[in-house]
Amino acid sequence: MTLKLHRMTRSIMQQKTGTLVFFFVFLSLVSYAQVSSSIDSTSIKIGEEIIYKIEVNTDSTDLVVFPEGQSFSPLEMISSYEIDTTKRDATFRLIKKYGLTQFDSGAYAIPKQKIIINDKTFFTDSLHVEVQAVVVDTTKQGLYDIKPVMAVDKEIGDWWIYLLIAIASVALVAFLMYWFIWRQKPLTEAEEIALLPPYDRAKMALKKLDESNYLQTENLKEYYSELTFIIRKYLDEKVYDRALESTTDELVYRLKLLKEGNQIELSANDIKNIETILKRADLVKFAKSAPDVALAEMDRKTVDLEIDQVKSALPEPTEAEKLQDKRYKEEQERRKKNKKIVLTVVLSLALVFATLIGFIATYGFTYVKDTIIGHESKSLLEGNWVTSDYGYPPITISTPKVLKRTEVPTPEALKGQYKSTVFSYGSLIDKLNIVVRTTTFTKPQQQEMQTNDQEPEIDLNQAVDAVLSHWEKSGAINIVLNKEKFVTPRGAEGLKAFGTADLPSLLSDKTEKGKYAILSFTSQNILQQVLLSWKDNDDYAEDIIERILDSIELKPKAE
Repeated sequence: MTLKLHRMTRSIMQQKTGTLVFFFVFLSLVSYAQVSSSIDSTSIKIGEEIIYKIEVNTDSTDLVVFPEGQSFSPLEMISSYEIDTTKRDATFRLIKKYGLTQFDSGAYAIPKQKIIINDKTFFTDSLHVEVQAVVVDTTKQGLYDIKPVMAVDKEIGDWWIYLLIAIASVALVAFLMYWFIWRQKPLTEAEEIALLPPYDRAKMALKKLDESNYLQTENLKEYYSELTFIIRKYLDEKVYDRALESTTDELVYRLKLLKEGNQIELSANDIKNIETILKRADLVKFAKSAPDVALAEMDRKTVDLEIDQVKSALPEPTEAEKLQDKRYKEEQERRKKNKKIVLTVVLSLALVFATLIGFIATYGFTYVKDTIIGHESKSLLEGNWVTSDYGYPPITISTPKVLKRTEVPTPEALKGQYKSTVFSYGSLIDKLNIVVRTTTFTKPQQQEMQTNDQEPEIDLNQAVDAVLSHWEKSGAINIVLNKEKFVTPRGAEGLKAFGTADLPSLLSDKTEKGKYAILSFTSQNILQQVLLSWKDNDDYAEDIIERILDSIELKPKAE
């Protein structure tokens, strides 16, 4: 009996010991990490903030990672507060608060949130919130008209700088052409003398001869050379047009013929005086005679007198001759003006040609041609780009044009399973197509979230296949697919699908060579995608796509 009692006592003690061991092990696990969540209210009005609180009790050496980003969908996180830390013995109590809201009425479930402690993952409970519509009493609340659309000033850009440079260049060229071609330049002394009548010009030449020092230096050869040139030049212009190149005998013979023909009323004595002076000059020229200075001065007076005699002997010009002379002058002016026009056009074309050669050498022929003629993709690349957030959670992206919301109908069989927002520019048949799409799944993911502790996953490969299948139905063929990891500047990871395809054409039923890129990201039950397609052999489109890819981010720059 005693042995039996002893055995029973021993058995009870072993059971108590096992229970105590299990209790302390469980207690150590609980004390190691306890995670709980709560909200300050289960019913809010539209747009009202609700405080979502996560409490973690853990060891002081543990590393705790709280949820970040828009992981509370369908509620929107509007603020993330600093972690409140309190210490108790060897443990820490960490409290992280989030400000959440929703702008549509209805019943919503805040999904389970993932908390990572060291290398272990914990999930909070799913909480339910009811968002109530705000009732407006129109008898007390005034109603107002919708505000009109306000114009937004567009960025000026740098085009005005290039415009000023172009205007300054054209103005400089125009000024140079005016100054060197069209400007009425001051006449030189020789030009002013050339415009004088032959008689006045001859008289002025005699005065200049008097001002020379030929006689003072007894340079009779040069003196007689100038003197005979003056009389010959006058006779060449008014009497005989070959007087300068004729010999003395030929010139005298021509004067006698004109006198006998009554074409000039010049006396025989006048002809004799001209002949004497010309022959004396010939003798001086060949050093066969050296008259004294007094004789040279007398010959100068004789030439002055004979010029007067020739002028008086010439008949007055008829009206026909005067008209012909006027026409001749007008013709000279016209030719002079035409010469200036031709010179201006030639220089302008040469300048334009040289400018084009310079730009082609610097930027290439294709760029210069597209700048002059115009190119759609080039205009998009060099235009004012827009950086904006699209969808919810937002996708930040820079595009050459603002993406417009596109309504995509949901098939009847899939209604209620997902909600999708789409923003796009262009279409698959255009030279450039940009689509930003955010899809929130509501059917299988929410069920899995409620039954499993693991975070639901969306197969990005299937998402890519769905896009390509849709493109094939739209006319794309010969799709070549490549895949690689894609990381945004801030570290968001996704899948990049890219390659070539024959895309449908806008101008014909045939296809055109093209390229595409599909970026896919997922977070719980949300799928975010950026779809890009463009036609091949377009360098500007390649630069546009590269700039778009570099700008993609899943979070705004400022959170």
